[in-house]
Amino acid sequence: MQLFVKKRPPKDNVLISEINKTKIAMESAYSNFENVVDPDLIDSCIYELNAIQNRYRFLLKQAKAAENNFC
Repeated sequence: MQLFVKKRPPKDNVLISEINKTKIAMESAYSNFENVVDPDLIDSCIYELNAIQNRYRFLLKQAKAAENNFC
């Protein structure tokens, strides 16, 4: 049982929220990719997926850095 719980700064809560929003956007982009048949739309979905994946990796790096600074 923990007697004292470290509270996360509000900045970390925003970061976690952004990570969750990005995960939802990634799921949506994958769904769109699986359902399109037009070659132009396929290319568009691939670009969108790459952008979202890059954002997700960036946010995860930020979260890991914040976690290391928090400890």
